[in-house]
Amino acid sequence: MTDPILVSQDQGVLTLSFNRPDKKNAITDAMYGVLADSLIRAESDPAVRVVLFRSENEAFTAGNDLADFAAQNASGDTSRAMAQERNVTRFLKALARAEKPLVAAVKGVAVGVGTTMLLHCDLVYVASDARLSTPFVNLALVPEAASSWLMPARIGHARAYAMFALGEVVSGEEAARIGLANRALPAAGVDEAALSAARQICTRPMGALKITKRLMRDADRIAGLMDLEGQHFGDQLKTAEAAEAFAAFAQRRAPDFSKVA
Repeated sequence: MTDPILVSQDQGVLTLSFNRPDKKNAITDAMYGVLADSLIRAESDPAVRVVLFRSENEAFTAGNDLADFAAQNASGDTSRAMAQERNVTRFLKALARAEKPLVAAVKGVAVGVGTTMLLHCDLVYVASDARLSTPFVNLALVPEAASSWLMPARIGHARAYAMFALGEVVSGEEAARIGLANRALPAAGVDEAALSAARQICTRPMGALKITKRLMRDADRIAGLMDLEGQHFGDQLKTAEAAEAFAAFAQRRAPDFSKVA
């Protein structure tokens, strides 16, 4: 069985590749665990100077594995969901606290955390035809990864609200134009561009890079907001709104929130 997260290291670049093509790289509990462990290790490993996120196939990631998530919600079994949330939290906090540079190469779809994690990356290269979205409200949920602050800070309230509340999809070309990405280019060149940038960063002084990043980000505020978002996220999972959203997903129909008080 092929690993759904491939981990490799070469010349200072730690590469984390999504590799679950049959599910468009939807992220499971085990995958979050690998991502979190790898980021935590990278911070203390002097041989790692840059972390690169990418995918082995045409999708970056479809976000959380919603089929599994919906099954847990429908059954009322929250034990696995709680375990998954802890791994999600470990990953998100590792993003918040990361001092070494993070680079992303995005092709195809980047849904939910697939987009919000990019707000923590220092350089992002996207395919022009990539599709970025954060449809949390569609699932009766709320933004995560401190995106409720980072997204409007990056692209403005109006665009951010449309992505959250309406589930509007942003193309890779538009993402570069509004500042969600550094550069949009043909899909075939995304990995090369991101790796080239990562290798350039490897030649820069790490001390100066860390201080620069620390000055540009309020890690404590980001981590604290993640906790607040996580609390609201967990509360929403218990609501009738979420029950209807996940039931609709499982039944492959549009949710009807008008019947939910």
